[in-house]
Amino acid sequence: MKDIKCPSCGKTFRIDPSSFEEILLQIKDEEFNKQIKERLQLAEEDNNKALEIVKQEFKIKLVEQNRLKENEMQALQAKLNITEEKKTNALSELRNQASNKINKLNNELKNLQNEIKSQSLISELSLKNKINEAVSNLEKENSLLTNSIEKMKLEQSINEKLIEEKFRNKISERDLTIQELREMKSRLSTKMVGETLEIHCETQFNLNRASAFKNSYFEKDNDATSGSKGDYIFREFDKNKTEVVSIMFEMKNESLNGTNKRKNEDFLKELDKDRRQKSCEYAVLVSLLEPESELYNAGIVDVSHRFPKMYVIRPQFFLPIISLLRNASMETLKYKSQIDLMKRENYDITNFETTLEQFKNAVGKNVSLAQDRFNDAISEIDKSITHLQKTKEALILSKKHLLSADSKSQDLTVKKLTRNNPTMKKKFNDLNNFEDEVA
Repeated sequence: MKDIKCPSCGKTFRIDPSSFEEILLQIKDEEFNKQIKERLQLAEEDNNKALEIVKQEFKIKLVEQNRLKENEMQALQAKLNITEEKKTNALSELRNQASNKINKLNNELKNLQNEIKSQSLISELSLKNKINEAVSNLEKENSLLTNSIEKMKLEQSINEKLIEEKFRNKISERDLTIQELREMKSRLSTKMVGETLEIHCETQFNLNRASAFKNSYFEKDNDATSGSKGDYIFREFDKNKTEVVSIMFEMKNESLNGTNKRKNEDFLKELDKDRRQKSCEYAVLVSLLEPESELYNAGIVDVSHRFPKMYVIRPQFFLPIISLLRNASMETLKYKSQIDLMKRENYDITNFETTLEQFKNAVGKNVSLAQDRFNDAISEIDKSITHLQKTKEALILSKKHLLSADSKSQDLTVKKLTRNNPTMKKKFNDLNNFEDEVA
């Protein structure tokens, strides 16, 4: 026992060494709840800030992509306008060329007619041939122009289809990018591409082991002798090799194409069992299940109302939850050290009290045995006294009977004996008469 003075009220009270652990648990729970509340507020603020940052980045990316798409669409529209303009110019040029050739042929026809008029010697057959030749050339030119126009129309149609297909591909790429950004937003910054959840968490821990977890143990739980096991066990030690905090981790991932949608609730009972069997103080479920749940997406979720000292988190809170629980345990470690010091200071008193108690118990046991023997002896004496008392009473009763017999014998006379007995009375009278005669 040791007197302790309260720093607040100044009152002095005594603490039983057996209540040290209870006091430690009270201090630890109060401090831990305070730390949990503060850390949860900070984590919630950080999570809100992270969400705002992701939203801003998401908006910026969407604006940037929309701007790039609009620029590309404007460029393609400009190319389409240029192509349309070239087509119009080419058609105009072809029409001009056809008109010029027609005009030229008309001029040649007029010249031929003038020649016919001026040269009457030219035969009619020769004139017809020249006219037919001119008409044939004109038809050929017209056919070439028609083919060129049809070819340009076909090329224009092909270009329009190519441009339309290109637009569709761009729109599909943009929709795919938007979908990927939405998935990235739902998963925040987990960066789980190409790796499992366990590897991700182990990698994150190993990246920070040298700087933040020098005295920590974080390894796979390979002990399945109890029938089940968790995924990872974390233990933190101080410089005296005293355990500060221990955490049982369970990681649960889910395929995006999976049809069997599991819930976090399905794994809490088994995780609590593993925590108890492996003597861990806390249990944490790192989960990507229920990706649309606002509860689990909000931050660190305390489920200690279902199972003691248990939390459910997303992967981005893996390192923060370790720091949170470790710092809370470090705060209570100094109280534990003070109580250990008080225990050491009171060790001699406690040992003396223990020895004294043992001596008192031994003496008390001997006294109890002696008292039992004494009581047995007294009981036997009481029994003997009772027996002697009965014997005494019997003797006294016999004495009374003897005294009564003696008294009766003293009262006995000849007269009493011969009373109502004439024969004996006569004989005694005869005897008395004889004695008198003899005398």
